[in-house]
Amino acid sequence: MDTARRIMIAGLRAGRRIAPMTALLELDVTDVRALLRAPDRKPLSITAYLVACLGRTVAQNPEVQGYRDWRGRIVVHEFVDVTVLVEVPTADRPIAFPRVLRDAQSRSVADLTAELEAAKRESFAGAPGRLLHRWGHVVAAVPGASWLMYVVMARSVRIRQSIGTVAVTNVGMFGGGGGLAMSPPTLMSLEMVVGGISRRPRVVGDRIEPRDVIDLTVTIDHVVVDGAPAARFIADLRELVESAALLTSGTAGVSRESS
Repeated sequence: MDTARRIMIAGLRAGRRIAPMTALLELDVTDVRALLRAPDRKPLSITAYLVACLGRTVAQNPEVQGYRDWRGRIVVHEFVDVTVLVEVPTADRPIAFPRVLRDAQSRSVADLTAELEAAKRESFAGAPGRLLHRWGHVVAAVPGASWLMYVVMARSVRIRQSIGTVAVTNVGMFGGGGGLAMSPPTLMSLEMVVGGISRRPRVVGDRIEPRDVIDLTVTIDHVVVDGAPAARFIADLRELVESAALLTSGTAGVSRESS
């Protein structure tokens, strides 16, 4: 088993500490897709759009990205740093590496799109690859080292500031068509899995019309978030995604530079 696979499995085992609440969403993105593909500008990424929506919704409901530190206290970060798994090339095969999109609560969809595109062009010689190449085989080879690494990552505020507190995985880009995906919990208190997009009948006003619908799976840690705040967060996320407001109003939030 290769080093990356061993470390990934250790991360999945670390997720057992989470008590997941899972929401399965079907969101109408017909207007969103039309705006993302507008002929007067460069096409924008649906993943970047969802990250921008997620970041702003988390900023309005910050408790959903909370976690417990070494003393059992709930820590909630002021800014929203979203970790997105991006498939990058290696000598043997493509591998998914985490890319932390910082200040997702304030960045534009175009800005996030550009960073994700740049991340896809990084080779194994990029920063994540160098780190894995240098230390990954050591961590994977020492019994218990992977588990200890994730324990530290889960509780350390300083490390969480580096790796983010929200995770996004887009599996819909590979499968095609509609479909929900369930991902095992990892370190993150909030995780969103992006499924496929398909044409489905939806009620619009008093009529039934064919619409573009995207499937999202959102998992929130019940250890730190109660049911009512989680439900409000899901409702806010649904409204923001379907409204396409970020593509028409240029809504921005507070960033580290402006605070």
